Parts: sequence; C-alpha cells; structure tokens
Amino acid sequence: MSDFTNIAEYIEEFEGKQKEYLRDVYSIIKQAAPQDSKETINYKMPTFRYNGNLIHFAMFKNHLGLYPGTAAINHFEPELKPFKTSKGAVQFPLDSPLPEKLISDIVRFNAELLKEKKYPSWEHKNSKWDECQEFMSDLMSRTKTPLKKEIKWGTDVYTFNGKNIIGWGGFKEFFSLWFYNGVFLEDKLNVLVTASEGKTKSLRQWRFTDVRDMKEKDILAYIEESVQTVRDGKEIKPTKSPAKEVSGILKEYLDKDKKFHESYYQLTPGKQKEYAEYIEEAKQEKTKISRVEKIIPLVLSGKGLHDKYKK
Repeated sequence: MSDFTNIAEYIEEFEGKQKEYLRDVYSIIKQAAPQDSKETINYKMPTFRYNGNLIHFAMFKNHLGLYPGTAAINHFEPELKPFKTSKGAVQFPLDSPLPEKLISDIVRFNAELLKEKKYPSWEHKNSKWDECQEFMSDLMSRTKTPLKKEIKWGTDVYTFNGKNIIGWGGFKEFFSLWFYNGVFLEDKLNVLVTASEGKTKSLRQWRFTDVRDMKEKDILAYIEESVQTVRDGKEIKPTKSPAKEVSGILKEYLDKDKKFHESYYQLTPGKQKEYAEYIEEAKQEKTKISRVEKIIPLVLSGKGLHDKYKK
C-alpha cells in the first residue's frame, strides 16, 4: 500500500466494495463526531480525535475494523453480539450492511467520555513554540538525509528503513527534539536527557527554550548519527513480559478443568496475559463467566485472544 497522510488518501487506496464501505463509515463517524474533532492518521489508521483518540477504523480483506476502545465495547456488548469483537475492537463483515445507528451511538458515547478530559494536545501546546516548529520543518525539508515523514501519535515522525529517527513537540517549559535511538548516540555536546528515568529505554530528548539556541549543523549531525545507528542494526529488543498471575473466575475454571489448565499454560506469556486481562476487564461476574466460556475453545486450540485479527 502507498504512503498516506490523511483519511482521504487512505480511502483512495481501495477499490469497489472496500472503498464504498470506507466512505460510508467515514460519513457516519463524521456526522456523529463533535464539530471540533480532528481527522488524522494514527497507528497507520484513519482516526478522529477529540480530547484524545475518539475512534479508529481500518480496512481488511473481508471486514472493516472499528477500534472504539474497551469502554465502548463493554458498554455496547449486547448490540455487538452479532459481530466479532475483542479488547477495544469490532469487525463488520463486508458482505453485511454497516450498522449505522450503532456506529453513531458508539462515537457519541466516546465523545461524552472525552468531553471533559484534559488531554495533551499539540495544537494547544505548540503555539508558543511556532518558531521552533518552523525551524525544524524547514530544516527537514532541506536535509539530504533520506528520511520519510510519517504521522504517528498525532504528530510528525521522521523514519529511516521503517525505524523512527526523530520527532518533536512543544511543552510548557521547553521545546523538545526526540531521538528514538538516542541511547546509542555519542552525544558529543552532552545535551541529551532521559524523559522518564528508569522507564525510557532508547528515546532521548534534546530540549530548547529559545529557537536561537537551535543550531542547524549540530542537529543535522545528531540526525545523521541516528540514521547510522539504524544502518548498523542497533536497537534495544523488547523484553517479554512475564505471564500475568491468574485469579478469580478464570482461576476457578482452570482449577476444575485439567485440559483447559494444561492448554492455557502451554500458551505464550503474552497470550496468557491477554486472556487474563480480558476476563478482569468485565465488571459483572456473569460477564466474566461468559467471557471465560467464550475463550475456552480458543485456548484448547492453542490460539490467542487476538489471533483472528492477525491476517
């Protein structure tokens, strides 16, 4: 699929029934979303934002995926029974009509949840850093380093060979450049800092309080060094999370069903965690029981909770 930077470009990548479906769901969401919501691309999916991510959607071979989040999936569980759902996602088959009212209700439900939420917004935070933004945009338009501009997490990120290199944003006290592979940089100027000590692994920040301190030559040198780390294959491999301890209803079922117990603990720690969290998220005991009974066939067949979406 070609690169795209907005929803219209995304939709134009498709043909026939898929394009028709995308146009319809876009129209439904746009009519239901608050007037001041924003359209963008997040996680390579069309996204509407309103004090946060209002809703995502994406096209697959045989279905349209809608990603309204866990709260909406739980709230509309009865209405969503005819469709395949998972944590925060629902599938609408292309051979069935789109449930227009249900989608509209989901969008309005999320909008109400986000209505009073105070969410970091680049549009609001960047106003005092306009000169810094312009400096970086101009710099990136002239650099000879082969970088690709993408939109991730609601902001511009420049990548090389699919790896994140640099992004930036304005905060209350400073304007920051983010070097995603910063941990591997020599940092000759001793300017890079760790945003969250003990949590941030690869990413490092270069902070500025005045655009006059931003030297083109120095920034370009750091960018080129970052690109070289990718060429050299330097990266911190993600560590596997330990299996989540099982408790409550799920533990009761595992304890009384030997085959279910054996199959569950043959799964990877990640898949075990997905199942455990899926059960825990349900608020009512009857829903927890329903979910356990729903996952038993999947566990017995060695499948993970979200395997059906991995096509």
